[in-house]
Amino acid sequence: MNSPSSPNAITSPIPARLLQLRSAMKQHGIDATIIPSADPHLSEYLPDRWQGRSYFSGFTGSVGTLIVTADFAGLWVDSRYWSQAEKELVPTGIQMMKIASAGSTTHIDWLTESLQAGQTVSVDGMVLGLMTARLLEQNLKAKAIHLKTNIDLLQEIWTDRPGLPSSPIFEHLAPFAVISRQEKLALVREQMRVKGTEWHFVSTVDDLAWIFNLRGSDVSYNPVFAGHALIGMNDATIFVADDKIPAALQAILAQDHVKIASYNNAADALKALPANSSILIDPRRITLGFQQAIPAGMRVVDAINPSVFMKSRKNAQEAAFVREAMEQDGAALCEFFSWLEDALGKERITELTIDEKICEARARQPHFISPSFGTIAGFNGNGAMPHYRATPESHAVIEGDGLLLIDSGGQYLNGTTDITRVMPIGTVSDAQKRDFTLVLKGMINLSRAVFPRGTPSPMLDSLARAPIWAEGINYGHGTGHGVGYFLNVHEGPQSISAALPEAHTAMEEGMITSNEPGIYRPNQWGVRIENLLLNIPALQTEFGEYLQFESLTLCPIDTRCMNIDMLREDEIKWINEYHALVLQRLSPRVSGSALTWLKERTQTIGK
Repeated sequence: MNSPSSPNAITSPIPARLLQLRSAMKQHGIDATIIPSADPHLSEYLPDRWQGRSYFSGFTGSVGTLIVTADFAGLWVDSRYWSQAEKELVPTGIQMMKIASAGSTTHIDWLTESLQAGQTVSVDGMVLGLMTARLLEQNLKAKAIHLKTNIDLLQEIWTDRPGLPSSPIFEHLAPFAVISRQEKLALVREQMRVKGTEWHFVSTVDDLAWIFNLRGSDVSYNPVFAGHALIGMNDATIFVADDKIPAALQAILAQDHVKIASYNNAADALKALPANSSILIDPRRITLGFQQAIPAGMRVVDAINPSVFMKSRKNAQEAAFVREAMEQDGAALCEFFSWLEDALGKERITELTIDEKICEARARQPHFISPSFGTIAGFNGNGAMPHYRATPESHAVIEGDGLLLIDSGGQYLNGTTDITRVMPIGTVSDAQKRDFTLVLKGMINLSRAVFPRGTPSPMLDSLARAPIWAEGINYGHGTGHGVGYFLNVHEGPQSISAALPEAHTAMEEGMITSNEPGIYRPNQWGVRIENLLLNIPALQTEFGEYLQFESLTLCPIDTRCMNIDMLREDEIKWINEYHALVLQRLSPRVSGSALTWLKERTQTIGK
């Protein structure tokens, strides 16, 4: 049941904004302009200043590419956003262009097929990833189409464009910051020596936060800040907006030979580097604009940022803190679910209520900072949209019969959480139980995996999909993403998905990855079950070292949604052992109705 009003009923400002954009394009001799979902740091969640794609399209999803010509406007989105884009684009006149995956470059193919030789495409090079820029330039050049990257059309016509984010930066301190800033810089510099470079430029905000043990709140959900860093062999400079780092913290950083400079000076600092020196940059994690600022004679080494691998491998102390955070998160979820089950039928509960109450429960836990992403609470058909967001204008009331999907997470000083659970509302149909059980079987299959150390992460994807594929069903998103340590909830380089960049990355001890297969039936229901997994040693044989997964997430999986007859004895054993662990770890942290709920939902099952 949706509320009466919807985005489609609201007069859209998008057509007028597109008229302004086309007028500016005409003045500059531009035939097509690209507005990506990107900022100068290639972040997943963008500060308001770089929400240009949303501003000019009206589409509020986190990923999409807008292309505008004189007589066409199209938004390229993958399957996660098709339903959302279909609704949000109706009043704009923008055409939805479906793509297979987030890494698709079909918009580039469209440009080369739709434009003529001699025409010009523009995109702001300061927000265009270097790898994408190289591909774009290569394809356009082959068709004699010009590429203009030194102009930001948005700045000309977005009159009330937000400024740089101004939230203060704070230090991630011991005991939770297990490795010191000096140690991390030494590790990075050692890899610079291995690569034969004297400088290293870092733009990605989670790498920046990890290296310097700093955190911020410049974007929603991830505790990071907008900035860049230039690391030399003896000192380093962080480029951030003025007044973001308090004087006391600047003095602490200075002791580690870390200087602070204005955000807008980063490109100039690159230009001033000695032309006879060398620099390490990550072409997947730097924009074209910054690469172009590097002096022409400088030796450039393209390699993954050393910090990407370092922060992905949590050490034993960090893993111990994460386990503690999982207990805190699990306790909060016990409180939330016990409240929800008691309140159903007694008070009006909507998808918005779910978000409010789950955040309140987490906020009562020690070391909690914020949600790790916007809560996805989808009832019945809304749960079939993997990245659904309830809004005050459009949301469902939780009543009647069906499935309620809740995907949520928290940022704690001692770890980052991400969990999805599905609970029954009223009567659950046999078809819904069947889908739930197929997803559960896939999730268990991956949870129990034992694999050689160094296994490319995409090879594990099919383990979760196998029981679902066997029934002729599939899902359009990856099975798992890396998760940071009080950092980005989506962290590379590992990804249990063949469709994403760097999906070849080897699985190593200490990596934390989500396990979240799903089944989505448009306009009916969605099922996704998600735990976070930690790579730990399994065994060593004459064939080498093997890893296995430790299930970090602690929350019951609702047995009322299961078709027990579909489960094998070993799968039932896994469920009972997992629930016994959940009960053991969470019981000391909850009491009253939350403890009663926990005991009820972790009861053993069997045929």
